[in-house]
Amino acid sequence: MYKVLLLNDDFTPMDFVVVVLEKFFGLSREQSTQVMLKVHREGKGACGVYPHDVAATKVEQVSEFSRRHQHPLACVMEED
Repeated sequence: MYKVLLLNDDFTPMDFVVVVLEKFFGLSREQSTQVMLKVHREGKGACGVYPHDVAATKVEQVSEFSRRHQHPLACVMEED
C-alpha cells in the first residue's frame, strides 16, 4: 500500500488545495480543510492510502490538474 501526500509550496492557493482534496480524494470540505492546514503547517499531508496503481494514478491526476491550473502543487506517493 502507498500513501499519497501533498507537499507545501508558497504559491498554490489554499482554496485550490481544498478543491483537489475534494475532487480527487473524495474528502468532505471539513476533512479537506484539515488536510490542507496540515500541509500548510507541517510541509506535507496525507490524502489517503491506496494500492500502488491507484496511488500512482492519483499522483498523476493531481499533478496534471495542478499544472493545467498553473499551480506548482506537488503530489507524491511513498510506501506505507
